Amino acid sequence: MTIDDVVRRRQYLTAMGIQIWERRNIGAAVVPGSGESLASDSNSCDNAPALLERLPARVPVISVKPQTNIPLAIQALDWQALEQAVAGCTKCSLHAHRTQTVFGVGNKIAQWLFVGEAPGAEEDRQGEPFVGRAGQLLNAMLFAIGLKRQEIYIANVLKCRPPNNRDPQGVEVGCCEPYLLRQIELIAPKIIIAMGRFAAHSLMKTDMALSKLRGKRLAYHGIPLIVTYHPAYLLRNPIDKRKVWEDLCLAKSVMEAS
Repeated sequence: MTIDDVVRRRQYLTAMGIQIWERRNIGAAVVPGSGESLASDSNSCDNAPALLERLPARVPVISVKPQTNIPLAIQALDWQALEQAVAGCTKCSLHAHRTQTVFGVGNKIAQWLFVGEAPGAEEDRQGEPFVGRAGQLLNAMLFAIGLKRQEIYIANVLKCRPPNNRDPQGVEVGCCEPYLLRQIELIAPKIIIAMGRFAAHSLMKTDMALSKLRGKRLAYHGIPLIVTYHPAYLLRNPIDKRKVWEDLCLAKSVMEAS
């Protein structure tokens, strides 16, 4: 990691509300003009075993195999055909209000899959998930744990924006869900991060409160799944950024263990 990367990581951690504690090591690199050492912060996932020990890492894996409900016609689609099917979908009323569908973006053989809830206004305009303020925060979260946006895949439960950014409705989730499940099959990720209650409820087939799902090593059809808050929620409730940081550290520890 370069000096610039370390400085940027510090900035992102600070933006996420993560307090940085540092060791003063002899010979540690110094940020030019700052007088501060570049020793890794003790709250980073890589160098904070004490933080990880405070996480519920020893909670037994809660694994479910919810019925996938992928129609045979969708199961047979490759990436190009699947994206075309989403672009032309009129199964629910959301198609009448969209500017365009928001299929997903990223590395199609990614190890990490991040699943959100539904596109917002900016996503509807650009056709890409997480490009507004929530997307900027997600980018910071990724960088803080050593990931780049182009290394992962990002998708939403809904591919069309609900009017006025209202919550997804059950019938809408039911119509759109097979597309997401086929994406998961095609990617075959090593870990899934469900961001927000609709993503968690859709994948885990539960109505359990998000606070009850956080901090546990869940699994979706054998794929490790970690539940955390949606970045848009953090913009309204920045006090919970620390909890998301712990969720991401847990996810990284699960990946390293596997």
